[in-house]
Amino acid sequence: MMTAAAKLVLLQKHSLTSVLEREIEAMILRGAMPVGERINELQLAETFGTSRSPVREALRALEAAGLVEAVPNRGIFIRRVDKAFALEVYGVRAALFGYAGQLLATDGSADDHAELLSRHAAMGEAAAAHRFEAYLPLNFDFHDFIVAASGNTVLAAQYRALVKQLRLFRARNLMSGDTLAVSHREHQTIVDAVVARDGPGAYRACFDHVEMGRQRVIAQSTDESSAAASVEETKSA
Repeated sequence: MMTAAAKLVLLQKHSLTSVLEREIEAMILRGAMPVGERINELQLAETFGTSRSPVREALRALEAAGLVEAVPNRGIFIRRVDKAFALEVYGVRAALFGYAGQLLATDGSADDHAELLSRHAAMGEAAAAHRFEAYLPLNFDFHDFIVAASGNTVLAAQYRALVKQLRLFRARNLMSGDTLAVSHREHQTIVDAVVARDGPGAYRACFDHVEMGRQRVIAQSTDESSAAASVEETKSA
């Protein structure tokens, strides 16, 4: 039987590992650790003032979450997400977000709907002023609120895991100042359906909103391929 002292050590170790997992994840998602970069476990341990053991355990958890990958005989790297995988993720994310919108429309409280309206209004101010840097975090929070307020914890966990992986994709930020108005109109369609408690309409509005993101990935890839081809033609001319 495990002694009380051993249990305390285990609890402290697991708590430290969880803290390190959150901190390292935050570093990855904000770009402090670039995609494709090899992770230096010793450097991380020194940064956080810990041994390498909890850092290694935190990285194992992040590998399971799809944010890092272990390469045999080379080490652990920040995962690269290619276009093909990103498009697959977008498809699943669209379905999950659609269901979240449906649940919020049919089962959400009046307070939930009021909060959604408030968040949308704040985004509208940022969009009208063309304040892209202010709009972007509000946009992430708007989506996350819909998922959280759906009341389905399994859906929320799966959705958030997919979003984190998409943030590793090199084209993850496909929104520009030119698309703020379009994004806001799409959000308006979502809000209208949710507040009207139109479940099918909310599903479709949320699904279509994410699908538009998928289409932007495809369009950007097409534009990049065309540009690359033009460069090659110029070189050979």
